[in-house]
Amino acid sequence: MAGVFDRRRLRRAFGRAAPAYAATAALQREVEARLLDQLAVLEVARRPEPQRVLDLGSGPGRAAGAMKKRWPKAEVIAVDAALPMLREVPKHTRFWRPVKRVCADVSRLPFADRSADVLFSSLCLQWVDDLPSALREFRRALRPDGLLLFTTFGPDTLHELGDAYRAAGAVPPLSPFAPIQAIGDALVAAGFRDPVLERDHFTLTYPDLRALMQELRTIGAADARSDRPRGLGGRARLHRVTAHYEALRRDGVLPSTWEVITAMAWGPADGAPLREGGSELATFDAARIPVRRRTPGA
Repeated sequence: MAGVFDRRRLRRAFGRAAPAYAATAALQREVEARLLDQLAVLEVARRPEPQRVLDLGSGPGRAAGAMKKRWPKAEVIAVDAALPMLREVPKHTRFWRPVKRVCADVSRLPFADRSADVLFSSLCLQWVDDLPSALREFRRALRPDGLLLFTTFGPDTLHELGDAYRAAGAVPPLSPFAPIQAIGDALVAAGFRDPVLERDHFTLTYPDLRALMQELRTIGAADARSDRPRGLGGRARLHRVTAHYEALRRDGVLPSTWEVITAMAWGPADGAPLREGGSELATFDAARIPVRRRTPGA
């Protein structure tokens, strides 16, 4: 049975994006920097410096390099399914602070049980087929009381583009993104302790639809669903989509919303049960989680 995503297409897309990714992906840099700031929770909680840190879905390795600088004695490992991305890692690190590289799917980590002190992942988990399964794998690899910190896109991401396609009678070329309630429930079900979730709405602007679509291709974020429609659909459809999107133009630019969900949790003690299907499974009420609206750099 095919998964939600075409894994080979994803690897090819991000592999092609590798050389330009660091320079082009402005929102990804912003989100990554904010997530790195949250590592301060380890000092606030007076936890010892980590010995092993995994940067899951590392891309070109900027975050891995930053964490190696933060913890020079730690073993920092950049993990990514796209080998060309890992080849970019040395450009964002220092030879006297080397970062190890492992080419692997984050849903099937090639690491021993309870072997990592920190699992860090910025804007990667929206590409996994089965988020609950991936989080169970994270729980397996994380040491008790270790830190899990990640961001992922939420379902409001690119809603303007999706609305324009639907208004034109076409299927949007967009991947499905898990809502914050599902992420919170999956964390609790996997047994993680004290999960905290936040969400932000970032607004980016583009001169036209072509520029937005080009950026999506450049950063490897094209439609990678296994059941995606084949073919471009013709110029007539694109003109209809463009006309509907143009109705949103303000001050000479087109807006694009990106919902970013941030999650932090702690590794459970040895022997703590999974909570699937049980009455003690908590449910997150999304209505009680405030949405912060930001522009990159603000």
